[in-house]
Amino acid sequence: MGNRPRVTVLGSLNMDISVTVPRLPEPGATVLGSAARFTPGGKGANQAVAAARLGASVRLAGCVGDDDFGRRLLAALRHEGVDAGAVRTVTGTPTGLAMISVDRAGENLITVAPGANHEVSGDQAAAAAGHDDDILVICAEIPVPAIRSALQARPPGSRCVLNLAPAPERAAALVASAGENLDWLVVNETEAAAVLGRPVSGLADAARAAGQLVAAGTRHAVVTAGAHGAALAQGAESAQVIKAFPVEAVDTVGAGDTFVGALAVALAAGVPAAEAVRAAAAAGATAATRPGAQAGMPRPADIAVTTGLPWPVP
Repeated sequence: MGNRPRVTVLGSLNMDISVTVPRLPEPGATVLGSAARFTPGGKGANQAVAAARLGASVRLAGCVGDDDFGRRLLAALRHEGVDAGAVRTVTGTPTGLAMISVDRAGENLITVAPGANHEVSGDQAAAAAGHDDDILVICAEIPVPAIRSALQARPPGSRCVLNLAPAPERAAALVASAGENLDWLVVNETEAAAVLGRPVSGLADAARAAGQLVAAGTRHAVVTAGAHGAALAQGAESAQVIKAFPVEAVDTVGAGDTFVGALAVALAAGVPAAEAVRAAAAAGATAATRPGAQAGMPRPADIAVTTGLPWPVP
C-alpha cells in the first residue's frame, strides 16, 4: 500500500436498476424508457470505489443480503481493490435496491429499497471507526444508531466526513450530538435545509448555510449546489464559494458520491481544505459526463482531461 491515503467508508451497498427516460415522470404518469441496466451502487460502495480509483487504500463496512445481487456487489468491490472484509452478509434479507430514472439532461429520480442496509449495526460501526485509517466517511443510507455509534467511537479530533444523504429525521439533533467527533459535514441544498429547518437555494445561500452548519457544531461544512458549485465554511472564517466546472452532464447519478469519495482522498493526503473541495468538485463534474454510478467514476487522468485540473494526490 505504500504511502497511499487510507480511507474507511461506513455505508450502503445497493444494486442499481437504471432506466433512461425522455423525461422524469410526474405523479400518476407512466413514461416508457430504455432497457434496464443492473449495475453496482449504493452511496457507501460508490464512495469507496470513487476513493479507490483516485488513489486511496479503501475499506468498506456495511451489509448485503445472501443473494446473487449481494455476491455481485462484493465481486465488484474486489475488482476495484476495495477491502470488503467488514461487509456482513445477512441471511434472509435481500440486498438493497435502487430504482433510478435518468432523463436526457442527466437529471435523475431515485427510489431506494434499503434491504440489508437496514441491518447495519454497532458491529459494523465499530469495525469502521476503530480502524487505524486517515479518514472515516459515513453516509446516511444506514440506520441512525449506527451513524451515532461510529461518530462516538472515533477518537476526539480524528477526521470524519459525514455525508448526510439522505438527511434522516431529526437531522439537526444528529449533527448537534456529534460534537467534536464530526470534523466534516457534506450536504446538498435539500439536506442542508433539513438540518437547518429553512429552504436553501443557490450558491450564495449555500455559503450562508455552510456558515450556519459550522455554528451548529461541525468544524468544516460543505454545501453543494449542483451545477452551480459548492460552498465551504470552516472555523470562524467566512464561507468560501467554489464554482462548478462547466461540463455537459450525461448522468448525475453518482456525481455526489464521487465528490465525497474524492474529498476524503484529498483530505487524507493532506490537501488543504479549499483545494480539496475544488478537487472534489472537479471529480464530481467529471463523473457527471459519464453514464452510470460506479461505472462513470473517474480516475485522475479523466479529471485532468475533462476539467483541466490535475488531481492533487500523487
